[in-house]
Amino acid sequence: MTGLFIAGTSSDAGKSLVVTGLCRAFVRRGLAVAPFKAQNMSNNSAICADGGEIGRAQYLQAQAARVEPSTLLNPVLLKPGSDRRAHVVLRGRDAGTLEAGEYATGRAHLAEAAFASYTALAAAHDLVVVEGAGSPAEINLRERDYVNMGLARRFDLPVVIVGDIDRGGVLASLYGTWALLEPTDQRLLAGYVINKFRGDQAVLDPGLAEITRRTGLPCFGVLPWLDGVWLDGEDALDVSRWSSDTQNDARPALRIAVIRLPRISNATDVEALAATPGVRVDVTADPAVASASDLLIVPGSRSTLHDLAWLRERGLDRVVTERHATGRPTLGICGGFEMLARTITDDVESGVGQVPGLGVLPVDFTFARERTTRRASYPWGGREVAGYEIHHGQVTSASGDAFLDGVRVGGTFGTMLHGAFEDDDFRSAFLAHIATLTGSDWRPSDGPGYAAARETMIDKLADAVEAHLDLDALLALRS
Repeated sequence: MTGLFIAGTSSDAGKSLVVTGLCRAFVRRGLAVAPFKAQNMSNNSAICADGGEIGRAQYLQAQAARVEPSTLLNPVLLKPGSDRRAHVVLRGRDAGTLEAGEYATGRAHLAEAAFASYTALAAAHDLVVVEGAGSPAEINLRERDYVNMGLARRFDLPVVIVGDIDRGGVLASLYGTWALLEPTDQRLLAGYVINKFRGDQAVLDPGLAEITRRTGLPCFGVLPWLDGVWLDGEDALDVSRWSSDTQNDARPALRIAVIRLPRISNATDVEALAATPGVRVDVTADPAVASASDLLIVPGSRSTLHDLAWLRERGLDRVVTERHATGRPTLGICGGFEMLARTITDDVESGVGQVPGLGVLPVDFTFARERTTRRASYPWGGREVAGYEIHHGQVTSASGDAFLDGVRVGGTFGTMLHGAFEDDDFRSAFLAHIATLTGSDWRPSDGPGYAAARETMIDKLADAVEAHLDLDALLALRS
């Protein structure tokens, strides 16, 4: 056995956090480690060197494990396009759609790809740290499961359950997870971990002892609440965590509003902005907040025309056009850029044909059946700015001033490039330009860059894992 399976009592219980910390902690011990998640359901993704698309959490976990991101790490990515349909990305490439009624029955080929990917990783590494999806106790999905206990049973992997005490009911969640599993699955459960604990652990210990008595599962440790840790959401994207000042000094803040689209995609473009000193980010659907900001961002969308219609229903279209008319800065990224165009012709995502965009940028888009997925770089302000692209939309006509791969007219900018704000020089220069346009006193400040901050965060996680979890016992689970 070269795998350790990290499950959770629910979505967002802390699986991604624990896997990230374990990857770095085990690498520190000299092991060749790889993260793995058989299937993600998320519109948050990143592009590997070969153009393949994987979930952002596995991309970050690859950094923690110090391995090159690869589609082996996340062979199946489901990108929700509506409440009943998900677009399938298989080994990094488009592979059709999956309807809600097919979720439990139409995934045999996806399971084969997931099992083959795990086998390849296990053959090349000392340890594969596997992240489950949702909860292993989703017994309605158990029959054809290849993501949770189906994967664990296929490869005889020991399973550690993570429970989030901050949301309440963690003891019942742990016991309920154990109790709902059939005996053959129960035998794979090796123990549990408590996440996000605050307070005196002596108060918690009697409950843990009782859970161990009733289930026979040992506790491998209690992780404390960790400030300054932000991981890319997968099962449920919680963008509200970015709506705060990122510093406490008295310098005037640059106010950025990000429209919270119903089908928001690659919202991680916001992270580097929210981590910038002196910048306040509000993720909002309130037209007043959007109007009052120094910079308004219309982010990516997995369903551009659906979100454009929603934007109009909320009156946010008027905010965009009024800002454009007065020269107040607005930035559209990917789907947001498409919304700012004159026309959008979509016979692919929605099939509704041509519709008018907001008309603030002199651009027309037509959706191609094959998505563009690639790493790319473009010039701006005397520098090359690197990022990645994930889109159906192709520009069929455009004018205006060049901005990265897109255009600018006055204070309105559009680009298809995700991840550009992770470039410290570009982010500082662009925000300084916005500050000049708006008369803000914001100026770039010295301090660690975004990549350094992410690396510090990973090490902080690993430090906590080493201090609070029994790593020797976890490694001893390997047969």
